[in-house]
Amino acid sequence: MPDQPLEVLIGQLLTTHHLTLAVAESCTGGLVGHRLTNVPGSSAYFLGGVMAYAYDVKEHLLGVPHDTLYGHGAVSEPVARAMAQGVRRLLKADLGLAVTGIAGPGGDMPGKPVGLTWLALAAHNANQAESHIWKGDRISNKAQSAEAVLNLLNNYLANL
Repeated sequence: MPDQPLEVLIGQLLTTHHLTLAVAESCTGGLVGHRLTNVPGSSAYFLGGVMAYAYDVKEHLLGVPHDTLYGHGAVSEPVARAMAQGVRRLLKADLGLAVTGIAGPGGDMPGKPVGLTWLALAAHNANQAESHIWKGDRISNKAQSAEAVLNLLNNYLANL
């Protein structure tokens, strides 16, 4: 049903396909996990998440390679992909989802404006990533990033 929240649709698809999910969040600060756990029964498919805000957490807990992290920066495609793969491996999930970005209002740098967000999904048969540049304030950028990474997951699941 189109009037159901995205996290409800995702829960139904994860249940139908007997898949588990883990998330690695940076700029969203746990918002993706919050939305997923708003659904009753989500413990059947949502294993947990890592709020990897600091470089050290990305590197030492999620296994993002040091050279990748420091060479490309935390807000980059290779880091998002490594975060998704890392959380999938760490929590032994079928699917890993990651989001990293610059929520603002500061933190921008040449080539990386405020609002830049990288999303990634890792599965046994997929490794997808995409980027967005949001134009809102910090809270809006976080909400749009969470919605976008859930959309990435939903699109993957809908095409299984």
